[in-house]
Amino acid sequence: MIRVLLVDDSATTVEFITALLNADEELQVVGKALDGAQAIRMMTLLQPDVVVMDINMPNMNGYEATMRILAIHPVPIIICSNIWQPGELVRTFEAIEAGAVTAIPKPPGPGHPDFRRLASQFVQTVKAMAEIRVVCRKPWQQMKKIYQQAPIPVMEMKIVPQLLAIGASTGGPPAIKAILERLNKKFPIPIVIVQHIATGFVEGMASWLEKNISLPVKIAEHDERLQAGHVYLAPAAVQMGVAKGKIIIDKTAFPENGLRPSVSFLFRSVAEEYGMYGIGVLLTGMGKDGAAELKALRKKGALTFAQDEASVVVNGMPGEAVKLQAASYVLPPEEIARLLSKVTQRIIPKQG
Repeated sequence: MIRVLLVDDSATTVEFITALLNADEELQVVGKALDGAQAIRMMTLLQPDVVVMDINMPNMNGYEATMRILAIHPVPIIICSNIWQPGELVRTFEAIEAGAVTAIPKPPGPGHPDFRRLASQFVQTVKAMAEIRVVCRKPWQQMKKIYQQAPIPVMEMKIVPQLLAIGASTGGPPAIKAILERLNKKFPIPIVIVQHIATGFVEGMASWLEKNISLPVKIAEHDERLQAGHVYLAPAAVQMGVAKGKIIIDKTAFPENGLRPSVSFLFRSVAEEYGMYGIGVLLTGMGKDGAAELKALRKKGALTFAQDEASVVVNGMPGEAVKLQAASYVLPPEEIARLLSKVTQRIIPKQG
């Protein structure tokens, strides 16, 4: 049995989610806390396998509780948030940066027309996240470096890169932020990103990133011309690619690797359109989305990166890329940013 601790100040929500999770034969709700402080007290006694935590609560909110729990208990924490509250969404991503493995919306009640699908999705996410092996972590920005600051040789760039494409899944938002916040505000090429995330959260991620980095961030739109130094996040439930210097949003394309948006879809379009003039970065996440397409990019002569195992939350996607020898470099996000700055520093950004 997967032991679940629920943390939410709404008794109605707690009882509803308890019934939902206990209906699955593999899940058991072993504790119910009304705020973060109570959750911390329950951790040692109950030893849950996974924590499902609200973000806005009295006494201690989900962000602070996540930081405190992960400093002493290596347990996957899922933030369960109200996606219609913009301020709550930003706080949700702060909790993910503090170490929560993912965020999901609170499931709707039985009267909702899509109740069965969304309830099943909620339960499956809890089960999947419970399998993640978590270490006791401090917030991302406080983590001690686990690599040497030795000079990394960079291949001689005989071509001028024109586009940076990044793909990530579980644990991705902090890794993406760690890269973007280290790039100059005049970064000379566009940046396109696919982050696997529950529907309704991409807007909150865009707002959270804008608060923390110097580059402009937006949700990508179809036929939008790519601009140097701008960050484009893939919208939910569609495929995003690039063609002729523009964003392509495909609402009819099928999921790839069970995902939409898919890193594979994006990287393949970058390989076809930019070839050796593209840069691919594959970060933490479950599965293998984007790994084969990162290899296709490398075969075209593009510069490619995979996040190293020591810094990931889940080593699925980047680990698969390493097995395929798809990455020119395997590094933590901070070092990926350093090399990105180095290989693009001689590029003069185009105007307009």
